[in-house]
Amino acid sequence: MLDRLLITGAAGGLGQMAREKLRPLAKTLRLSDIADMEPAKQGEEVVPCDLADAAAVRDLVAGCDGIIHFGGVSVEKPFGPILEANIIGVYNLYEAARAAGQPRIVFASSNHTIGYYTQDTYLTNDVPLRPDGLYGVSKCFGEAMASMYHDKFGQETAIVRIGSCFPEPKNHRMLSTWLSAGDFVSLINSIFAVPRLGCPIIWGVSDNDTKWWDNSAVAYLGWRPTDNSEVYRAKIDAAMAPPGRDAPDAVYQGGLFTAEPIHEE
Repeated sequence: MLDRLLITGAAGGLGQMAREKLRPLAKTLRLSDIADMEPAKQGEEVVPCDLADAAAVRDLVAGCDGIIHFGGVSVEKPFGPILEANIIGVYNLYEAARAAGQPRIVFASSNHTIGYYTQDTYLTNDVPLRPDGLYGVSKCFGEAMASMYHDKFGQETAIVRIGSCFPEPKNHRMLSTWLSAGDFVSLINSIFAVPRLGCPIIWGVSDNDTKWWDNSAVAYLGWRPTDNSEVYRAKIDAAMAPPGRDAPDAVYQGGLFTAEPIHEE
């Protein structure tokens, strides 16, 4: 069990889910966001923090022996907010971790780092990056930062390219990208349990029949997802028509993000 686990982005959907389901992983959960959060419960600390504030991030990370980094902009936006939260913020986090003795990090990357691969392509975790927008580019930066800090300082990070982590898949594309809460929790437990982590790229996806991603390179983690989106296919088919054959969410792994413009400030 960890003594103190920091969860950044704790007010977001993934952060709230982690706050609920990862309580057994640590004696204390330190929860941080720039947005409002629920008051601390037993075994919790609520610490608001702007990731662009280097001194505040250093104080936030101090005393933690594990970090799950969800914090930052999670959708396509103008470059300014992405720069502050996802680029400057990631640098601040890694420098703070280095000062705090290098607690193991889970970096929430994204399928949007490879969004321009087509859906008929099965990807290993070492394919060249093909981001589908500025958000995806910022996650490529975060992956590179994690890699450099590992090579230069030995900082361990699990780079998790999350597909679509919701209670249920919401559309036909998510039948391929869905990551269940149960499989997410078992992945996090595996990451903190393995004796030597390194800096692997892990596809954050359940055992879906139509998944596009190959996790065989990280079999040493001992993680075996068990949920399958196929049980939701009939429900989705009844709720909506599949996208047209040439629609972005039927062609590209990044789906509709590939059709997003560059947003002006």
